[in-house]
Amino acid sequence: MSSYSPIGPVVGIVGAGQLARMTQPPAIALGVELRVLAAAPGESAARVIVDTQLGDYRDLADLRAFAQGCDAITFDHEHVPTEHIRALIADGHAVHPGADALVHAQDKAVMRERLTAIGAPCPAWARVASAADVAAFADEHGWPVVLKSVRGGYDGRGVWVCRTPDDVAEAFATGVELMAEAFVPFERELAVLVARSPHGQGVSYPVVETVQQDGICVEVIAPAPGMDPEEAAVAQRIGLKIAHELGVTGLLAVELFQTADGLVVNELAMRPHNSGHWTIEGSTTSQFEQHLRAVLDLPLGSPAMTAPVVVMANLLGGDDPDLFKRYEHVLAHDPGIKLHFYGKEVRPGRKIGHVTALGADLDKVRARARHAAVYLMTGEYT
Repeated sequence: MSSYSPIGPVVGIVGAGQLARMTQPPAIALGVELRVLAAAPGESAARVIVDTQLGDYRDLADLRAFAQGCDAITFDHEHVPTEHIRALIADGHAVHPGADALVHAQDKAVMRERLTAIGAPCPAWARVASAADVAAFADEHGWPVVLKSVRGGYDGRGVWVCRTPDDVAEAFATGVELMAEAFVPFERELAVLVARSPHGQGVSYPVVETVQQDGICVEVIAPAPGMDPEEAAVAQRIGLKIAHELGVTGLLAVELFQTADGLVVNELAMRPHNSGHWTIEGSTTSQFEQHLRAVLDLPLGSPAMTAPVVVMANLLGGDDPDLFKRYEHVLAHDPGIKLHFYGKEVRPGRKIGHVTALGADLDKVRARARHAAVYLMTGEYT
């Protein structure tokens, strides 16, 4: 940690991944100084944020030392123990989101209980402790049954789609606490991103379509193509209601299934989210600036789009670690494309960056984003 005195407010981010990294540019513009708690100096945000402290987010002493001098504390991930967050709040620190809200993004069973209680659309679900419990659930709701780890799953990890009783053993072999959900025959996956400040102001971004492969988001299209405006408004109201009822401060991403019978809530995240990366160039106020405004209780910014269509494509690591040798071609081929690299070591399947294209024609914008992403990852043309 450097010894200079900060000029503006200090926001501490627990975790030093790409979300913290992408929060740095709007922080500079707002006059906000960021501090990150990193596990190692080579982590994504630690490479670009000067006020980096090394420590363990699971260690309360490290968190307390990190929090000293911060005007607000927030998170790059949801894994900080709930009891540690409560301790920081008891110490007098402003933590956003608070423990009572964040637990709904940490514990899927707690989330389902609360969402069901407030009337948010959810699939049938139950806690399960044995294969017999799953069989009983399937007797009532049918196969397939989706088993999820109650805590810790992400990017398709900790999720098992069980089509027969024989598929259940793999999930229980992990030893983690599980819950069962009825399989949702969805038409497509959507996400709505909302922000809420401590004094209760809320805004919603346009509903987007997210395209998944092997449980990982590979593409986001804003706004969701062909979506009925009334249904889009319903999705936005769901997001704002959840944020209000759960007491979320900061950003809330609500992942949704669109079905023939309406919308169903899938997952929640209480931080900047992959489904909102398009807002860096595609919105008047990026999700990262919006999150800073919210946790500092500043007036929220406009979520209006800057172009009729925005497409974001994730860059996933492959066998060739040298993406930069293909950098020049992408920039020369499409001067309007925007590239974002996360400063992370390339590993197969790992999110290492994203590209964004903007325009008026969905097919053309989508083709541009796909061309840039595929060429950067593989060197092949689409």
